[in-house]
Amino acid sequence: KMTQQMRDLQLAQARKPPGPSSPNAAKRLYRNLSGKFRVNYTSFDEGSLVGRGEKEKLRKSYLFQSNAALFEAVELQDLDRVQELLKHYSPEELDLNTPNSEGLLPLDIAIMTNNAPIARALLQAGAKESPHFVSLESRSLHLSTLVREAEQRVNELMAQVVNEAPNADCSEKEKQLKAWEWRFRLYKRMKAGFEHARAPDAPSSVHLSVASSSSLQVTFWEPLSVNSAVVTKYRVEWSCSPTFSPLLGEAVIDKLRDLHFTIQGLVSGTAYHVRVAAYNMKGWGPPQASTPPCAIPSNWREYDGRAPRRRGQAEALDHLLGQVKTVHQHCICHEPCKNQPQSRKHSVSKSLKHLFHPGSKFLKTLKRGLYLTAIFYKDDNILVTHEDQIPVVEIDDTYSCLLMQDFLWFTKVSCMWDEILWLRQCVTVSQSSCSCILQTRFKMLLAISQMQGLLGIQDLGQVFFEPIKDKQGNILIVTLKEVKTNQTFESVRWVPICKLQTSRKSVSSPEEPTALDMLLVSVQDKLAYHQRSSHALSPGLYLGYLKLCSAVDQIRVLVPERLPNILCHVKIRSNPNISREEWEWLQKMASVEEPVPTEPEADTSQNPLFQELQVAIKELMALVNIPLQEAKDFRLYSQEVLDFGDQVSFLLLLPPSDDVCTAPGQNNPYTPRSGFLTLPLQIFELGEE
Repeated sequence: KMTQQMRDLQLAQARKPPGPSSPNAAKRLYRNLSGKFRVNYTSFDEGSLVGRGEKEKLRKSYLFQSNAALFEAVELQDLDRVQELLKHYSPEELDLNTPNSEGLLPLDIAIMTNNAPIARALLQAGAKESPHFVSLESRSLHLSTLVREAEQRVNELMAQVVNEAPNADCSEKEKQLKAWEWRFRLYKRMKAGFEHARAPDAPSSVHLSVASSSSLQVTFWEPLSVNSAVVTKYRVEWSCSPTFSPLLGEAVIDKLRDLHFTIQGLVSGTAYHVRVAAYNMKGWGPPQASTPPCAIPSNWREYDGRAPRRRGQAEALDHLLGQVKTVHQHCICHEPCKNQPQSRKHSVSKSLKHLFHPGSKFLKTLKRGLYLTAIFYKDDNILVTHEDQIPVVEIDDTYSCLLMQDFLWFTKVSCMWDEILWLRQCVTVSQSSCSCILQTRFKMLLAISQMQGLLGIQDLGQVFFEPIKDKQGNILIVTLKEVKTNQTFESVRWVPICKLQTSRKSVSSPEEPTALDMLLVSVQDKLAYHQRSSHALSPGLYLGYLKLCSAVDQIRVLVPERLPNILCHVKIRSNPNISREEWEWLQKMASVEEPVPTEPEADTSQNPLFQELQVAIKELMALVNIPLQEAKDFRLYSQEVLDFGDQVSFLLLLPPSDDVCTAPGQNNPYTPRSGFLTLPLQIFELGEE
């Protein structure tokens, strides 16, 4: 018999013992598993174990228990228990795809009892159907065998219970009888579910889009009717012929967390037809053709053969820096660079002891001048000196008016923390000119070197986008860096931010706080800005809004507070690629000076990009508080698509030419709602990098 052969196979492979024989036993097992067995195995006292082999046996026994509990939870149709087990154990630990003694997998039981929620949970965890069911006939025969054997076992136990006198053995046989009656009903329900099911309908929708010049993306949705059986996989087929003859390729998708697939390795400029079919335990259903029926792999750059803007730029900058270094390598000032200490190689825990060295030159209070402070934080803690002060060093005690050009120069230097010593020595050569600007910048480099030396850390992090100024003439440049390591440093004080704020005694009045007091009050906001500025967008195509405002010494750009390294934006779609066909349509709109599409038109209503842009523009105008009718005078930037890597791209929406940049004193009638800020353009460019 097939069932007996499978059982023999299981015994030969030394598989796990059979699970509990009744629903009550399953519940008891699950309770034990939830409390007693769900532990960290490494927390046991290894001295109490005879050896590594015994410890491994104990671990395996827990995993066998968890596997048996999973089978019982699926049989009892207990979704909560199934989800709990999948959460606490990996598929390997659960033996998720190893058949039990009846030749069944957890997913088999779920789909044959038509329990869609449990089946989906198992599928998302990587569950498969039993490989023994190679055909509909083999599955039907196997289920019939299980039902017949269960019925035979019930009849045997019933006869024994009736004929035997009441005793302990009889009581045990009654328990076995109840368990087999329950299992008999389960197998009959599974057999009826299989016989009632039919192959699934076609997927309800299949969307085809151009992912690149050599790939297409297929997104599909579940059938409206699965015909009483859960869909367990999909098949994607593609061909150059609308009849799909010959077939160029196919792919079976059995990981159903996301219903999409990217067809790679296609020929640019060639039209491909795509269709998708669904599968359940009764077989494959009819295929559903994609919408649109075909697509041509392409990219907007093919329109005019344009190369990526940033191709080779990083290499060119490295080469240019190398040339500059070569020019200075024979200078006397450059000789000490050969003996530059490799502070990177020093452990952070050792170098941070400088914070507590009595001879450190960190400042406690500020006098009139220019200063640098470095904020290192981990979770809600902040690094302080031995006197519970944020590390501060002096840049220039005679400098009371920070020019924006000097500050922006400092932010650029922050991209070269590793080159500070070399930069400082090169500036020393030029200092003979007695330029005030060079002297100030040389002092900035000195202060950076001092901070790096005292902390023992070269990377001081990101510069906050504006310095802190107080009425006493103090100016504080702030750098921020998150420490993500879990290492415990010796002799280093990590102080909770709230404790530092409450314990510091202010030396200024509330009406005229010092720069340090202002820093402590706003430190959470600055840390939040630093964390948000490092967030990345999810893959997709976005519509960005470019709005500038000018001042006497700078131009600032409008950005959202939640993501200050990106322009104000909304997502158009998840596919970041603009195809050549879509770019040609955008160029046509720009050439005839068409207004931004805010209302549907008859000849473009079938253009997916047109419809997506309509929705995105309405959402973006509402976001920045601009009436929709004003958008008719706005323009889409048609010179290029802004690509940020391979996964994120932007189309830019521009106000009328006269309104792109608001001049000093010019009123902006449409002020964005809260949640926005303006950054100096150079700071934004550094963050966007």
